[in-house]
Amino acid sequence: MTPRAGGKSSSGVTDGSVSAVFPTVREVLALGPVRHGAPRVVAGDEGLDRPVRWVHVAEVPDIATLLGGGELVLTTGIGLPGDDAGLRAFIGDLADVGVSGLVVELGRRYVSGVPRVMAAAAERRGLPLVELRRATPFVRITEAVHALIVDAQLTELRATEEIHQRFNDLSVEGADAAEVIRQAAELSGCPVVLENLSRQVLGYDPAGESAELLLDGWEQHSRRIRPAGRTAYDPDSGWLVTTVGARGQDWGRLLLRWPASGDVPSAQAVEPSAGSPTRLTILIERAASTLALGRLIRRDAEGLERQIHRTLLTALLDHSRPVDEVGLRAKALGVVLDRRHLVGVMVRHRADDPAGEVGPEAGQARLRDLSEAVGQALREAKLTALTSAVDDNSVGALLALTDPAAEDRALSAFANALRQVRLDAGAGRTGPVVDASRSSSGAEPFRAAPGVEAARMGVEGARGAGPGAVIVAAGSGVSTLREARRSLVEARQIAEAARRDRRDLPIFRLPHVGLAGLLHLLRDEPRLQTFVERELGALLEYDARHPRERLLDTLRAYLEQGRNKSAAAAAAHLSRPAFYERLARIARILDVDLDSVEAALSLHVALLALDAVRTP
Repeated sequence: MTPRAGGKSSSGVTDGSVSAVFPTVREVLALGPVRHGAPRVVAGDEGLDRPVRWVHVAEVPDIATLLGGGELVLTTGIGLPGDDAGLRAFIGDLADVGVSGLVVELGRRYVSGVPRVMAAAAERRGLPLVELRRATPFVRITEAVHALIVDAQLTELRATEEIHQRFNDLSVEGADAAEVIRQAAELSGCPVVLENLSRQVLGYDPAGESAELLLDGWEQHSRRIRPAGRTAYDPDSGWLVTTVGARGQDWGRLLLRWPASGDVPSAQAVEPSAGSPTRLTILIERAASTLALGRLIRRDAEGLERQIHRTLLTALLDHSRPVDEVGLRAKALGVVLDRRHLVGVMVRHRADDPAGEVGPEAGQARLRDLSEAVGQALREAKLTALTSAVDDNSVGALLALTDPAAEDRALSAFANALRQVRLDAGAGRTGPVVDASRSSSGAEPFRAAPGVEAARMGVEGARGAGPGAVIVAAGSGVSTLREARRSLVEARQIAEAARRDRRDLPIFRLPHVGLAGLLHLLRDEPRLQTFVERELGALLEYDARHPRERLLDTLRAYLEQGRNKSAAAAAAHLSRPAFYERLARIARILDVDLDSVEAALSLHVALLALDAVRTP
């Protein structure tokens, strides 16, 4: 299916209503009223796939000034010029205005056929010229074509309504990104890919095609897709692209591959208008909106007491409720946060998917067990805290201490108690494990199934080695509830960064996190990805176009060798002249002075950030 001429939509994508909603000249010639006239194409047959926006009957030579393009002109020729120059000018005017074709009924002005000069002029301009060799009422042709157009427009409208309804339902249901992508691929019959700002794939659906071929060398391929506008079609690559984000914060791109030429996807073969650029634009933008909304909404199906703890912790993290309200509701649960020294703590497994555990149910059970262990450890350490799972991998706690000087002692007591609880569970203890988020509110404790944690973790995992090992991270202590978010966020970031640290520390604090760890924990931050693109984007795009040169590796060698060009050339296995020439080319591409300490530092940080973004 080849895109045809059309206007521009507000999103910057070529308006496909002309190509998808309207019939082509070829389809018009197949209609009964036209076939009754025994049509014969005498010129411009390569233009038979032009869309017909309207049918216009004309018997005057200067009709072109009244047309807007896309019309199929019907005439008997009685008013056409009698001289060759006039006929050439008539055909030229119609071609210039963009009509779809010209149909001439024989018998009134032309008996045996249209003049050769007219056919030659139409052939030169690629304008379809058709003879009707039998008399045919033009009104029947116009009625048939216009009915076809209206039916096609109604079909397009119904399909568009289906798109809106489908994605409205997904938004209400809180569907995850994988389901949104799957539905977009199903509705379009085209492969769909969701990526972040650093061109890393977050999700995809190949729509029946090979996933390996679709994603092979994706980052380099994606960097070549450079459409103009927030939503736009890149004809060179055949991808329709829209930006994903909400509240002014973009975090990714959604791409749909629509072939500009060649084979049409199977879904489009069933429904001819399924490949309408207009419809696909609506589809991809609605899918992007649903993805953005889903990222803002967090569903919670836990019990009321646990949900309140999670709601309050989430409110502190997301600023979704006034701080004073959080303090009042926490006090009502028996957790006093006012006039306390507050410390944010995050506990998570080192591995997202330990060996032997697959599927969402296993992950939820593992998170629930960890939440119960954290609650029990808080009770045994005699600590007051809000605690709950705060995401799919982490259990958070906000410790409320009466004495700031007791911070280190309280954290050590908690870490020791947590390790002991997990050791006891690993040894097969079958007694109750209490979640502090329930016990602190006076509700009945949540009891773990006998041996659940033992089967999942084992003693070795509780000691910090193996797939069941956990990380305990603590943020800086703060003196007011308004500062609690800073401590919680810091703890979450430290826990994430500590996953790359092989040390078995009882508690990870901010001094334990180096630059690489810091960048790793910020790898999903759009601003960091934007920084990488600003610093290295031009070089990454150059490497994507010239994969054999690998200038990024040259830059990496130069920076890792402390800007020692001789050592860097040796490390890169290049002669010094060749290495110097590559450095000069890098400087031109990035428009930087590589001898500048400040510029080199910025590029080195960007390289480390790029590595963090590319590392799961």
